[in-house]
Amino acid sequence: MKLLYAFAGLLVAMSPLSAQVPVYLDETKPIEDRVEDALGRMTLEEKIAMIHAQSKFSSPGVPRLGIPEVWTTDGPHGIRPEVLWDEWDQAGWTNDSCVAFPALTCLAATWNPEMAGLYGKSLGEEARFRNKSVVLGPGVNIYRTPLNGRNFEYMGEDPYLSGAMVVPYIRGVQSNGVATCVKHFALNNHEVNRHNTNVIVDDRTLYEIYLPAFKAAVQEGGTWAIMGSYNLYRNEHCCHNEYTLEKILRDEWGFDGVVISDWGGTHDTDQAIRNGLDMEFGTGTDGLRKGTKNAYDNYHLAYPYLEKIRNGEIGTEELDAKVRRVLKLIFRTAMNRNRPLGSLCSDAHYAAARQIAGEGIVLLKNEDNVLPMTVEDGSKILVVGENAIKMMTVGGGSSSLKVQREISPLDGIRERFGDKAEVIYERGYVGDTGGEYNGVTTGQDLSESRSPEQLVADAVSAAKGADYVIFIGGLNKSEHQDCENTDRAGLGLPYDQDAVIEALAAVTDRLVVVNISGNAVAMPWVEEVPAILQAWYIGSEAGHAIADVLSGDVNPSGKLPFTFPARLEDVPAHIFGEYTGTWVRDTVDIRYLDGMNVGYRWTDRQKKTKPLFAFGHGLSYTGFEYGKPRISSTEMTQDGTVTVSVRITNTGSREGKETVQMYVGDRKSSLPRPLKELKGFRKVLLSPGESTEVTFTVDKEDLSFFDPDRHEWVAEPGIFDIYVAAASDDVRGKVSFELK
Repeated sequence: MKLLYAFAGLLVAMSPLSAQVPVYLDETKPIEDRVEDALGRMTLEEKIAMIHAQSKFSSPGVPRLGIPEVWTTDGPHGIRPEVLWDEWDQAGWTNDSCVAFPALTCLAATWNPEMAGLYGKSLGEEARFRNKSVVLGPGVNIYRTPLNGRNFEYMGEDPYLSGAMVVPYIRGVQSNGVATCVKHFALNNHEVNRHNTNVIVDDRTLYEIYLPAFKAAVQEGGTWAIMGSYNLYRNEHCCHNEYTLEKILRDEWGFDGVVISDWGGTHDTDQAIRNGLDMEFGTGTDGLRKGTKNAYDNYHLAYPYLEKIRNGEIGTEELDAKVRRVLKLIFRTAMNRNRPLGSLCSDAHYAAARQIAGEGIVLLKNEDNVLPMTVEDGSKILVVGENAIKMMTVGGGSSSLKVQREISPLDGIRERFGDKAEVIYERGYVGDTGGEYNGVTTGQDLSESRSPEQLVADAVSAAKGADYVIFIGGLNKSEHQDCENTDRAGLGLPYDQDAVIEALAAVTDRLVVVNISGNAVAMPWVEEVPAILQAWYIGSEAGHAIADVLSGDVNPSGKLPFTFPARLEDVPAHIFGEYTGTWVRDTVDIRYLDGMNVGYRWTDRQKKTKPLFAFGHGLSYTGFEYGKPRISSTEMTQDGTVTVSVRITNTGSREGKETVQMYVGDRKSSLPRPLKELKGFRKVLLSPGESTEVTFTVDKEDLSFFDPDRHEWVAEPGIFDIYVAAASDDVRGKVSFELK
């Protein structure tokens, strides 16, 4: 690639246009000067070509000038395998396998920005090695219903947590000269009718709940690209939405990067021209079904745009602005000769995947210290459940991967405990026996001849003689579970797993349930099961990471990034009745009647109902004592700060990590506010008996709410409470101060 640029530069330098290397090829020049120089050399047709796809995942550069193509790739969790030029099916390469990193729900559950940075750096190295310019991710849409099939790709219910975790991810990826494309902007909060849902939400909720993580991605992370969402807002599709893309993203936030459409998310030529879209992908070209000579010329930002300019219907001001941004993207990525070379499927990447997975697994319950497992010579361990053997990296939509390897939970447990114990397996239930997505196959034969009744009976029989019984179930990435383009049918576990768990609980008091999912699930058996782990979709090293936590080699430190409701009827998106799981053809209005009452903001106010597990909840194999929090001052000026400190002590016998959470509450406000909101967290590692001081700084921004009438953030004078907590429902101390 470097030779290509050098040769192009030589040709231009030898031409009458220039007696020296042109500015656009000179990396010592400011990027703005390079962009203007390149733009001035391009023809109208070359400009149009740059802003729409030429294949399923690429757009053309300018060969005449040595400006390369833009190659994008799916994968917030790993780099997608190569597909055919015009189709989703595999190209049949043998060198495009990858490491599958944990899903972003797991990353958020680490509550550790260092893990997000490691994740981004590792993923970026894999993308760079495959010569990609843009990674289509990460996703930061807010979790407002546990039925959203795409929740596993996002970072939970809280805008502060999502924003804090997305920033280091972006910086890590882009340190490799690969752009992140943060998605889906905005209000993509369920999958049913995703192309024709018109979201109706008040400005205050929009700015306080659904936009902050995107704002952090732009202003703190510096993402080079943003992807529009499929849905509509204010009756305009979000891939060409004047309010979100022009007014908010560019005018208010100062975004200088590229807006990329989701694949098939562009619907109108005039809106695409005027309302902020820069690059159009995936518009009706699956297999070139239109039957045209080149279907890509029929994109909204292709021939129709060109004809409008040629006919004098529109000028080139918008076009030049789009091309400037695309050129800037190319100079930051494919034409950055100093970007590192990257690496693929390295030992370091597998180690990173395992570390992130282990730190994101959440210990939900551990009665009688059933965990960690104590295994002696001659012990017997029974593993039950389809998810103990089923590959989870294939399926789920665009995040489906072709991995070099995936360690199953059963194999991980056998590897860790097999030298001392007999590890046996029983299926317990049959779920999805398939294993194919877009031509990638797992190669697993999950067929089963036994009846459901016999499967349960065999599992129960084996459990009676076992020292430990580990049920590994949950959801999978099939349709109507954790899967793009479908939502779940309900909160409960599929395939009658509840009956299997209850039958096992009746014959053993050493039952561990490992739930693999990207969503909350109902647990009617929660009182009967002594130990529960939330294990997420954790990628290539799943089996090793689960065994690490079961054994105690890794002390669990994950905390839930979203609330587990006890019932679907406890979720405000469903309480107020505006969510619909019914497919319709016409545009359907979905009103966010829950407003800001998402997750713990809702459960905090409920006196009669409690969540199954609260936001921020997560146990450890050791104990942590919180001292009394202290505040630096009981008064704060509008331009000042106060600091809050608390001493944390490991009171147990194991080294462990604890995430200390800080919430802010406004006692009296001119507009209704949540009882408390997350505004800080710190994760600390402590040896047995060790103590440390955790300090938070509170400023005006932490106290502010969005005033829709003034269209600005406001911090009103008054009394504010600072809550130091181990979870949203586990407050360990409170201090107060007055904002003057």
